[in-house]
Amino acid sequence: MRQAEFPTDLKKRENQLPINDGKIVTIPGVRRCGKSSRMEAVINELLSAGIERERFLWVSFDDERLIRMNSDELDLIIEAYREMYPEIDLSSVYMFFDEIQLIENWEYFVMRIFKHYSKKIYISGSNATMLSSELKSALRGWPEEEETMPLSFREYCEFNGIRTDSWLESDIAKLRNAFAVYNNEGGFPEVVLTQNPLHKVKILQTYFDTMLLKDLAEHYKLSNIEVLRYYLKRIMANITKPTSIRAIYGDIKSRGLKVSKDDLYEWANHACDIFMFIRVPNYSKSLQKIESSQPKYYCIDNGLRDAVLLPQSDDDGKKLENTVFLQLYRKRTPVDRIYYYQGNGECDFVVQRGVEIDRLIQVTWNMEDADTRRREINGLVEASEVTGCRNLFIITADYNDEIKLDNGSVIHVVAAWRWLLGI
Repeated sequence: MRQAEFPTDLKKRENQLPINDGKIVTIPGVRRCGKSSRMEAVINELLSAGIERERFLWVSFDDERLIRMNSDELDLIIEAYREMYPEIDLSSVYMFFDEIQLIENWEYFVMRIFKHYSKKIYISGSNATMLSSELKSALRGWPEEEETMPLSFREYCEFNGIRTDSWLESDIAKLRNAFAVYNNEGGFPEVVLTQNPLHKVKILQTYFDTMLLKDLAEHYKLSNIEVLRYYLKRIMANITKPTSIRAIYGDIKSRGLKVSKDDLYEWANHACDIFMFIRVPNYSKSLQKIESSQPKYYCIDNGLRDAVLLPQSDDDGKKLENTVFLQLYRKRTPVDRIYYYQGNGECDFVVQRGVEIDRLIQVTWNMEDADTRRREINGLVEASEVTGCRNLFIITADYNDEIKLDNGSVIHVVAAWRWLLGI
């Protein structure tokens, strides 16, 4: 219980969590992306509105003293709060449970609190299954999900005091430079606020080890750690390309390492569940073909990937595509679906909204090479003919243009830093 620590000094995120909407607010997301800070921001706002700090109950289950708790012991938290503040009605208490997925059967405790005591509950966790399908089933539709990701480019600029509302040449130069750094280092808040480059890498390597050892190995009871580490690196190295788990299995087997193909499929699911990767299927009008296609896996953060693999010479374009995907995912609506297209040519992103294809997007570092330019345009045109979509984009590192096609369509070529800021 951390009442004495509030208010805290925080950098604000673009979207604030809802307050007093009568639902359990769940905040899923990868480790260290700012879930706890978003909950702290709610407390800061309530304090400024005159709510006494005694009406906040905060429990972090990442504390080693609480990890061994079981669901039957969770009621001790409420009893301890009542003993401290017997005069406060629990219905007026704002309850914050951080990393609660570490406690088995926690959802039934939360449901009981919600039904009988407080309608002001916030819970965070680093596992998608526990804060999505399982939770919605257990809590019968009451939760409101507020997924959190590492910083967007706009948030990155705000964290670094870089203006995003100025067209002065000096400010635009700063934005260009900031984007180059952001595309390499990613958006984990602690890393963004750290100045020493070597320290940044150490922090990110620690994040990866924690995800590997705690979120995957410990949580899912996996023992083949070194094979798991190699497997995750292989997926990271393959971002922007369809990933064949069968091919990776063959590679691992040829190295004399023992693992089953079923294990690899299961591990990929687990890695997505903890938000290390996000899976993107191949577009088709056939649901069966979508389900059976080889997916692409995008990494939750470019900096994390670089810290694990160490930068590769041909990675700028891959990282740009990963950055664009993360922004599409960040800004998606509940009816959006993101695919890639692969036929004779390729299109990086097919964004479906409801039943319609809303946008087609190619990503390339630059278009100076004639073959690259032709390939990107031809892939877009082919995807446009297959999907019927005429809203076409090519996102580059720092180039803007409009390309008029023979059929009257226009391809909008946009510099990534402009596209990320929506300008």
